[in-house]
Amino acid sequence: MSYDTIIKGGRWFDGTGAPSAVRHIGLRGDRVVAVSAEPLDEGGCARVVDARGKWVVPGMVDIHTHYDVEVLGEPGLAESVRHGVTTVLLGSCSLSTVHAGAVDAGDLFGRVEAIPRRHVIDVVAGKTWGSAREYVAALEALPLGPNIAAMLGHSDIRAATMGLDRATRKQVRPTAAEQAAMEAALTEALDAGFVGMSAQQLLFDKVDGEVARSRTLPSTYARWRERRRLNAILRRRGRVLQGGPDIQHPHRILAVVFASVGLLRRRLKTTLISAADLKTNPLLVSLLTTMARVVNALGGDFRWQHLPVPFEVYADGIDLVIFEEFGSGAAALHLADQVQRNALMSDENYRRRFRKDYDSTFGIRVWHRDFFDAEIVDCPDGSVIGKTFGQVGVDRGGVHPVDIFLDLVVEHGTKLRWRTTISNHRPEILNRLSVDPGVQLGFSDAGAHLRNMAFYNFGLRFLRRVHQAEQAGKQFMSLERAVHRVTGELADWYGIDAGHLRTGDRADLVVIDPAGLDDSLDAYAECPVAMYDNLPRMVNRNDKAVSAVFVGGQYVFGDGQPAEVLGARRTGRFLRAGG
Repeated sequence: MSYDTIIKGGRWFDGTGAPSAVRHIGLRGDRVVAVSAEPLDEGGCARVVDARGKWVVPGMVDIHTHYDVEVLGEPGLAESVRHGVTTVLLGSCSLSTVHAGAVDAGDLFGRVEAIPRRHVIDVVAGKTWGSAREYVAALEALPLGPNIAAMLGHSDIRAATMGLDRATRKQVRPTAAEQAAMEAALTEALDAGFVGMSAQQLLFDKVDGEVARSRTLPSTYARWRERRRLNAILRRRGRVLQGGPDIQHPHRILAVVFASVGLLRRRLKTTLISAADLKTNPLLVSLLTTMARVVNALGGDFRWQHLPVPFEVYADGIDLVIFEEFGSGAAALHLADQVQRNALMSDENYRRRFRKDYDSTFGIRVWHRDFFDAEIVDCPDGSVIGKTFGQVGVDRGGVHPVDIFLDLVVEHGTKLRWRTTISNHRPEILNRLSVDPGVQLGFSDAGAHLRNMAFYNFGLRFLRRVHQAEQAGKQFMSLERAVHRVTGELADWYGIDAGHLRTGDRADLVVIDPAGLDDSLDAYAECPVAMYDNLPRMVNRNDKAVSAVFVGGQYVFGDGQPAEVLGARRTGRFLRAGG
């Protein structure tokens, strides 16, 4: 038997959680054709990868991305592929580019996901599809790097069916014809192989543009009847509902979570964002995981999505989505004109509102609103770099940290760069969440918030934590189980052909050098995105960890360098649910 590629002598993980072993892997075409304890015949083999001392694992699955725009312009998606991700899921948070027109797509993605609106419009304006099936064909015509699976966004079909203005008004309900059209669009998408539908109830995700500026996403305006009818389609087909709950109204979270239980009907596979160890409420994460256990014990099929690394964010000035969750912050972001925004932030009445919002401890919130826990990392005024806004206020005679923050934003705008960690800061809680069966490891937001966060390598950072705990004699889960959590477990739950590395499986795999799983995985870097006028994307990179990445049997990345094929010829494919 001849092979196109042989990966020899590596520690092989099959993605099921079964014990690992040293094996030799033979690839032919896009499949694994041999997994052998004995060396394979290398005669006629075009590529032989020496994996001795390294791990050979299935390509990782990223279940929460916003690559919907980027994949149309730079389909290699190299920033994820370089970190061992070989399958990405599009269409999260009720957003997709299947039905909405270019301007509406710009309004939906621009502010919520911090993807430059004009570029969204330019890219989507070239769409050649009008249905989900045609969208899949358009994706498959692109030189895809990784495999693609997709959700259909509820805000997408709602805006396309009702018009963005009507779809974002509280008093407006879809007509019978509009409801039928949305149901038909969802059914057609499921027929085309979409894994399900994403919806949204989170109230600080705001629309960009002029038509509906600063209103929440269309999905948030849907009443229970509309949601119930769409969910019924997902139930019948055994497909997934992904949602973002309204954290300010806990009863709504309960309603969504317990809707997963079938009772006298089929259960609804449901996943929500997110199980996070928030600094603002250290007890909340325990309540969320308990809720999942109860629901699943009652017969539901529910999972929280979880980012298994500290949730560290960066911001340029005030441009960060966390300010959307309170009135004064949203008021500033509502103003696109910088002169008007600066005038507002200089106004004492506005500052009084901001200080009140900052000091308020009422209700559940995401951001801890502590400027003593927000470090300035870059600023034309070098005297403040390395300090928190709170410390700068102390240095200047006890000035309120809100006033220091607003003063610096008005003076320096987006040249003021700062960072803070919002959640997932306690390693012991991260370890507990990592083994919780009601939690899925994902939620990278890859492709969005380009200047704010970098979680493209979350899988590597998670494997490092497991490996280091094992080396220190403090194991909290086996390495086999850890690999399963970011590969086969996710693929199986979403019903896609990915995440496994056995004879007959797709040849999507990663060769990892465990010696490269070091602190440099956390290092800050920037890389320009050509399709966004070279906007510097915030990234984390460690080219020592990943020796080789294969998608569909083809070598696409290794040792920090993309192969010529990546983004030039299709290696990934659209993965149809149940296919």
